[in-house]
Amino acid sequence: MAREDSRKSRRSEQGRGETGSQSLSSADDRQAPQRSSATLPALGAKGMALFLWRQLTSMQTALLLLMLLAIAAIPGSVYPQRNVNAQITEAYIAEHGRTAEIMDAVGLFDVFSSPWFSAIYLLLFVSLVGCVIPRLLVHLRQIRSRPPRTPARLTRFTGYTRVELPSADADAIAEQARRTLRRGRYRTDALEEGAGARSVTAERGYLRETGNLIFHVALLGVLVGVAGGGLTQYRGQITVIEGAGFSNSLTQYDSFESGAWYKPGELPPFQFTLDEFRAEFDTTPNEHRFGQPLLFEADVTATSPETGTFAQTLRVNEPLHIGGQSMFLLGNGYAPEITVRDPEGNVVAQGPIITIPSGDMGYTSALVLKAPDAKPQQMAVVGFFLPTGVIDEKGPHSQFPALIDPQLALTVYTGDLGLDEGIPQNAYQIDVSSLTPVTDASGTQSLLRLAPGQQADLPDGSSVSFDGVRRYAAFDIKHDPFQVFTLISALSAAGGLILSLFIPRRRVWVRATPLAGGGAVLEVAGLARSDDDALEGDVRALAEKLGAPPAAPPTARPEAPSEASAQVPSTPSRPADPAPPAAPGTTREGPTQ
Repeated sequence: MAREDSRKSRRSEQGRGETGSQSLSSADDRQAPQRSSATLPALGAKGMALFLWRQLTSMQTALLLLMLLAIAAIPGSVYPQRNVNAQITEAYIAEHGRTAEIMDAVGLFDVFSSPWFSAIYLLLFVSLVGCVIPRLLVHLRQIRSRPPRTPARLTRFTGYTRVELPSADADAIAEQARRTLRRGRYRTDALEEGAGARSVTAERGYLRETGNLIFHVALLGVLVGVAGGGLTQYRGQITVIEGAGFSNSLTQYDSFESGAWYKPGELPPFQFTLDEFRAEFDTTPNEHRFGQPLLFEADVTATSPETGTFAQTLRVNEPLHIGGQSMFLLGNGYAPEITVRDPEGNVVAQGPIITIPSGDMGYTSALVLKAPDAKPQQMAVVGFFLPTGVIDEKGPHSQFPALIDPQLALTVYTGDLGLDEGIPQNAYQIDVSSLTPVTDASGTQSLLRLAPGQQADLPDGSSVSFDGVRRYAAFDIKHDPFQVFTLISALSAAGGLILSLFIPRRRVWVRATPLAGGGAVLEVAGLARSDDDALEGDVRALAEKLGAPPAAPPTARPEAPSEASAQVPSTPSRPADPAPPAAPGTTREGPTQ
């Protein structure tokens, strides 16, 4: 009973304790202040600007903008561009209607000068600048700093090797490791550790990061070169007939484009004359080679204030450099000499007429000759020039590009050519839908077929004569002050990319710890900053080289004995007994004969 009473008393005390603690905790809860949830501080204008700047200058953003720039350039190669050929662009818009008008409104026909393309270009430039400059400064500090200290535990690194050398010296091993790694183009640093241990820390492969930075800096150079060239360059196309010349003035160009910062009045003064144009074609009787061009050459005589007068032959990819610009041979064709007289006998058009090749192998070329001074009505001659002419069921065409059988196939029209309205027209095109064809007595349109030296008289009294043929050459003249800079930047980017891809960056550590009873423990390990399959083998090879016992010094080899000294002396024998005296008449050698 006593034990039961004691247990009951303990339970009551425990219950009173728990009740007291519950009442105490509830009292504390009532007295404790109400806690609120944590709130993050606001970024503010400065913090938001810093956040956006870090996002813009990150490498991921730069790569994204570079990809976006490549995608944005696709429409410039798919759709016609107004700055390349405005007439084709306008014809495309007229053909596709409302869809093309929307595309024109968003700048798909002026991609490379559109605001959105320029914005991507500018953002990419800023991103690369903000990304490269900090990395460049960090890289310069790393190059000037010492290699990192040797880790305390080398067992967790690549190729860890441990060798006990009973007769080695720790200082000698460390010095040998430093020399070996230096010969392997490592940056080394010798360290002293506790208990007499010595270690060597080595690092190489900084050219990998250097190449990466060269690539990005060169990419910036390419962007600067392309942008600077687009703003300061000019480019024009000209067509020159044999015997005629060209003077570098804006009115002499067939087409001319210049950057926003270039002034056409700054064209360098120079001139040249096309002396002769030569072309050769393959005459092999093979359908795949027959008529293929073999040679295009243009002999010119050029004059400039810097070089004076000189002669040069232009070929494909062999331009003429003059006045800080390059002149490339772009195309060629035929210029037949035609004379047109009106019904009154007046010469209303005369001279070599540039024809436009239609694209076939035989150089079938379209011809347009306008005679706005003809009376009583203006005249136009339209047709084809055929270097080796044939007219069959396919119509007028040329079978071979050389002048074997030159012919003209022409029709003549009269009426208002629209040249007096002040609207510029293409000199090589004409709309004959509003003109009246010249017909014969039966009312059939007159078709003229002429050979050199022939003349055709029309029913209305006008005439057309074919006087001869000359060649012409088309040239592309381009001036880009950033061309060399862009080329160097592009080559530097390629070189930097090669360095960053093929040079491994690695660290190697060597530790030599002396043993209590003599000798040392050698530990070697490495760490690669990127994929480096050869690191483990190189580490083990280094350990084997450092752990190999030093070669014994060469001992002096005994000289070979001479022939006399090489003979072994005979064993000494007992002295011989004295010979008896010789008999009279004899010697010791034998009896006397």
